[in-house]
Amino acid sequence: MEEIRIDVTKQTPEELALANEHAQLIFRFNHTMPGTTEYDELMHRIFPMMGEGSIVSAPLTAVRPHMVKIGRNVIVMPGCLMMSAGGITIDDCAQIAANVQLISNNHDLYERQIITCKPVHIGKNAWIGAGATILPGVTIGDNAVIGAASVVTKSVPTNSIAVGNPAKIVKEIPPISECYDNNPDYTPHQLSLDSCSDYNQSLSESR
Repeated sequence: MEEIRIDVTKQTPEELALANEHAQLIFRFNHTMPGTTEYDELMHRIFPMMGEGSIVSAPLTAVRPHMVKIGRNVIVMPGCLMMSAGGITIDDCAQIAANVQLISNNHDLYERQIITCKPVHIGKNAWIGAGATILPGVTIGDNAVIGAASVVTKSVPTNSIAVGNPAKIVKEIPPISECYDNNPDYTPHQLSLDSCSDYNQSLSESR
């Protein structure tokens, strides 16, 4: 994976203007009532590459959010940090818990004004636990689970659970389809439910 290096002291006026625009949009987003038309419009202006049915919850911190690609039916809970200079891709039906850090860029050890960038990729139906940190160049495989507060320094394979600092694979899990396939009434806006299994149980109890 090729590393991209950016000297932040040599940004063009256009790049600085775009960064200022993003900062203002995110400030407005973080101070707008959720569930309103304005909130939704700001969310899509911040993330123009966002798929149908996805939602990002405030508060949000993001640098270069135009380099974030979000698939369909993705949930990003409050407190997410996205450092996006290297590019961040979040595939369909992924769930990002509260206070997760997705970091696709770092600083050069000796030339601190240089940021080194590698993409972060969150696979389809992956679940990133609360407070986890995903570092530059990491791919989280489809259906993988990252434990809360884990620091992920290396890519995690499909259908596996990784926990700890640094994160290590502790278990393999069977492939599953998205919970949305089994429950057509579900939408990502039902954020009070913690997991697909909670939702399945709530449905069965209500019938």
